[in-house]
Formats: sequence, C-alpha cells, structure tokens
Amino acid sequence: MSHDRQERHLVGADSLVRALEAPLCLPCHHLTLAEAEANAEFDWSKATDCRVLLKRHRAAGECSAPEPV
Repeated sequence: MSHDRQERHLVGADSLVRALEAPLCLPCHHLTLAEAEANAEFDWSKATDCRVLLKRHRAAGECSAPEPV
C-alpha cells in the first residue's frame, strides 16, 4: 500500500472512531458512520455528501446532540 493510500485509510479509521465515541442523535450517527465507510472505501464524493447532509441536519435545528466542540 502506498504511503498516500495508507494515510487516507487512517483518515477513514479516525472518522469511524469519532463516530463511535461521540454522543450523537440517530441521524448524526448514521451520517457519521456513512462518511467513515465512504472514506474507508476512498469514495470522496460520498464522504462529502455525508458531511453536507450532516451540516444541513444540524442547521435545521433537528439535531438532539450537543454542539461539536
């Protein structure tokens, strides 16, 4: 595995760890896990979509999770 590819794989693993540790509402949890899976699969478009949907969800005032620090 190339160094660049290893580094991107670690980024996917890092977002998965954050998804499992953070207290999130159910939609936040699903979107964060989907982003981690997309990163692990090197699907940058899907990962971006997940981040956009997560930001929209939080901006709509539907999120029951505490504000990210």
